[in-house]
Amino acid sequence: MSRRTDRPQPAGECRLYGELARWWPLLSPPSHYVDEAAQIDARITRETGWSSRRGRSALELGCGGGSLAFHLKKRFALTLVDRSPGMLKVSRAVNPECEHRRGDMTTLRLGRQFDLVLIHDAVMYLTSESMLRAALATAAAHCRPGGLFMVLPDCVRETLRCGVEAGGEDAADGRGLRYLEWVTDPDPADCTYEAAFAFLLRDARGRTTVQMDRHVVGVFARRQWRQWIAQAGFARVTALRDPYGRDVFTGLRRPD
Repeated sequence: MSRRTDRPQPAGECRLYGELARWWPLLSPPSHYVDEAAQIDARITRETGWSSRRGRSALELGCGGGSLAFHLKKRFALTLVDRSPGMLKVSRAVNPECEHRRGDMTTLRLGRQFDLVLIHDAVMYLTSESMLRAALATAAAHCRPGGLFMVLPDCVRETLRCGVEAGGEDAADGRGLRYLEWVTDPDPADCTYEAAFAFLLRDARGRTTVQMDRHVVGVFARRQWRQWIAQAGFARVTALRDPYGRDVFTGLRRPD
C-alpha cells in the first residue's frame, strides 16, 4: 500500500537534489552513461587531438551524482563541483578518487586552470541570460589557454519538445524507484520551461511512498549559445548534434 507525501519544495531548491538526493543512483546511475561518455570522449579527441591516455586535468561544473564522471575519470584527473551537498555525497561514493568541491557554477573561482572544462545537463538550471553568462565566465576563468570547453544542454529553444518520460531502477537490497517526468512550456516566448516529477520510492522493507517535485529550467536559442560562448573568451565555437539529438557546444580558450 502506498502513502502519498506531497509538500512544497523549498524556494529555489529542487527536492531531487536535496532530501531525495540519496535516490539518485536508482534514477540515473553510471550504467546509463556508457555510450554517452564514449561519444563525449570521441568528441574531445576530434576537437583537440589529445591522446586518450590519462594525464590531463578536467573540471566538471554541476557534476551531480558523478555518473558521467565515473567514466571520464579513466582519461582525466577530475575536479568535480556541485552546489548540492547531497549530490556531492553520492558522487564521492561513486568517485572516491576524485577531488570534490562545493560551489555554484555562476560564482566559483578555484584559482587554477584545467585542460578541459565541462558542463553537462546541470546547465539547464540557469534560467536567465545573466546566469548563463556568469557560468560561461566561470568556465573561461578555469580553462587554460588552448584548453577545451564543452557544454551539453538537454535542448535549445529550437529542439525543445514537451511530453512525458518514465523510468527507474531497482537496487540489490530491495529498494526501487520509478519516475514520471512531464515537460511543459507554459510560455514559449520566455526562456524557461517546466519539468514536473512524480517519484514512486520503495524502501528495503517494501514500503512505497510517492514524492512530487517541480523544476523550472532554462532554454535558449542556438545562436545565443554560440554568441555568448564566443563572448566569454572561446574561439572555434561549434555546435554539433549528438546521437541523442542534443546540440553539443565546444570552444577553445583564447589567450587572455
